[in-house]
Amino acid sequence: MIGFIVLCIFAMLILLAIFIISNNDLAHSVILFMGFGLGSAVLFVLFSAPDVALTEAVIGAGTSGVVLLVTLLQISKKGRNA
Repeated sequence: MIGFIVLCIFAMLILLAIFIISNNDLAHSVILFMGFGLGSAVLFVLFSAPDVALTEAVIGAGTSGVVLLVTLLQISKKGRNA
């Protein structure tokens, strides 16, 4: 049963990666990127690596995603002011 769950999460991560690359809207790509980080964290938990999962959740999904979203917000503000 765990093997099936792992395969489903792998398939989800592959689909997310394809959607991230092919998406034209940067904000949606960043949100999908954060979902990719959370999916990776779940996968690490299933592989019995909770320390790596916690690091991936904090850095991969949390911090990097917030930094990218704030950057997009700053870019869009400068574009409106120009």
